[in-house]
Amino acid sequence: MRYTLIGIALVLAGCGNSGGEDPAAFQQRIEEVAQEPLVAAPSPEERALDQALFDIAAPFDGYLGIAVHDIARDRTVHFNGNEHLPQQSLSKLWVTLAALRMVDAGELDLSERVSIRRSDLTLFHQPVRQIVLARGGFNTTYGDLMRRAITESDNTANDMLLKRVGGPAGVRNAIGEARLGAIRFGPGEVPMQSKIAGVEWDPSYSIGNAFFDARKRVPASAREAAFTGYVLDPVDGATPRAIALALARLARGELLEPGTTALFLQLLKDVKSGPNRLKGGVPPGWSIGHKTGTGQVLDSAPPAEQAGYNDVGILTAPDGARYSVVVMIGRTAVPLPVRMELMHKVVEAIVRYHHEAGGEAIPDALRPEPVLEEL
Repeated sequence: MRYTLIGIALVLAGCGNSGGEDPAAFQQRIEEVAQEPLVAAPSPEERALDQALFDIAAPFDGYLGIAVHDIARDRTVHFNGNEHLPQQSLSKLWVTLAALRMVDAGELDLSERVSIRRSDLTLFHQPVRQIVLARGGFNTTYGDLMRRAITESDNTANDMLLKRVGGPAGVRNAIGEARLGAIRFGPGEVPMQSKIAGVEWDPSYSIGNAFFDARKRVPASAREAAFTGYVLDPVDGATPRAIALALARLARGELLEPGTTALFLQLLKDVKSGPNRLKGGVPPGWSIGHKTGTGQVLDSAPPAEQAGYNDVGILTAPDGARYSVVVMIGRTAVPLPVRMELMHKVVEAIVRYHHEAGGEAIPDALRPEPVLEEL
């Protein structure tokens, strides 16, 4: 039997029997700790990756978290990876997971038909709105809605799929049943975004710039209070580490049946949004399936800040090794190119780790520029 020596020491030192505890209960607690698996010390390559993530994240002017999971070795390295950060459209992952679990259970057929009407429209990014307004409605399938929700991040498509899986409660049940850990699911796009903006929802806000106009009428102090309250305690919050582990389990086929796993992974590969986030740093020969999440901007006073600028995915090396990677920027005012460059550096650090862990030479393109000595 392997023992968690640190855990036993903590029991003896910090929770020792001071004379008032039943000796048998004290012994039982020691035995319970002893049953926990001994976690191996990090390898030199993991320590190097950990340092790289720190060097990338520490200078960044913003609130963020990063997690990287080596799927084959089942090891995680993270920076601020246990903090709940806004997910925004990352939450579409869990709606799709809930739907595909229903497919596996025989409770949903993705060819099932569904109609979208003008009253079903939501807000922000919803490409399907053009079709609905032009035709007066749109008849499609839940499989098509799922594709639009993941690959185009269509809010209305996702909302219709959400209704089919039982609403927020249905998604939360799926998250709980899958034991995904520290991943929250909010009340849905319309109520959540309205609260972040400090506005009362009106169906007319789903058309044109009506929502943005309503948001501009909110007093600056109220808007900032709502915005800050969301960032500090996001109703859709998740930890980078929990998402990285969930994606790793998806990749290993532990969350869904083989067919639905393959479908989900293909949808991630087909994502069109965020080509210059994580994907922009992927070197030749590598590939990534990913999902972005983008939150509202507080622009009532400069500098404009954004709550949620995220990208998560499964990065695959030429030899088939896979890594789940999560970058979640909870709040920042830095320019978009700086955020993208941070994500590119995270990908570069993973690629470097991959070569070092495999005992391979680091490609010249990843080698740092030589530093000239001062004379």
